[in-house]
Amino acid sequence: MMHSLFTFLLVHLLAWLCQYAHGSKIIHGKKVPDGMMPYMVSLQNNNNAHVCGGFLISEEFVLTAAHCDNATHVVLGTHNLKKVDNNARKQSVMKCKYPSYHESPKFGFDIMLLKLSQKVSLNKKVNLIRLSENQNLKDNQKCRVAGWGSTKTKTKDQVVELQVVDIPIINRKVCDKEWQKSNVKLPENVICAGGYKTKSGFCQGDSGGPLVCGGMAVGIVSFNFRKDCKYPNLPNIYTEIKTYVPWIKETLKKKQCV
Repeated sequence: MMHSLFTFLLVHLLAWLCQYAHGSKIIHGKKVPDGMMPYMVSLQNNNNAHVCGGFLISEEFVLTAAHCDNATHVVLGTHNLKKVDNNARKQSVMKCKYPSYHESPKFGFDIMLLKLSQKVSLNKKVNLIRLSENQNLKDNQKCRVAGWGSTKTKTKDQVVELQVVDIPIINRKVCDKEWQKSNVKLPENVICAGGYKTKSGFCQGDSGGPLVCGGMAVGIVSFNFRKDCKYPNLPNIYTEIKTYVPWIKETLKKKQCV
């Protein structure tokens, strides 16, 4: 009985200490129509299980979150993860983490490029998304985030078809203040959107997917608070892409990690 009590207390203590939870599943979203978002990519592990999202930014590179380092390959060209055939390109990847990233997204720099094993041919199902280099986001601006996975907190169930949801941009000062109430200081170069004063956002498994505003990728799904996706609670956190555009361009030009 004492062992069970100790285990119970330990589990709850760890849950309390775990302030940061990698982003995962779309909450209160809807199915993405075929032909839309052809830039979306599924990052998978050795068991061919979806672990993270990503997005195609060139014929040779996918952009995602640095903490998605357990992925071994990617699947392009399908919104339905049960329909991974010859029309859905499956490729191994070389991982190029941003050099300053260290172990956890809570320290920032949560961005990674994946170099595909083969150059892809662009078509209606496989295409690129532009990166925002200087877009100034406005408070409450409507953007969207997409991904695969379940729609409930703390479950391993995943949806098969790509989901998307509209979310608002949240003022950075407001975001910092809300997170500081839980004794968390956010890293620099992040965007806050969704999860706060709304029932929509991401959850564990959508990590690496794009925050899309005005048709361009402005952010990358990074983390939320304590794996709690029963929104509203604290704002969701995204890596701000425009800060890293010089590094991205240099890597794409050299076609190798820099």
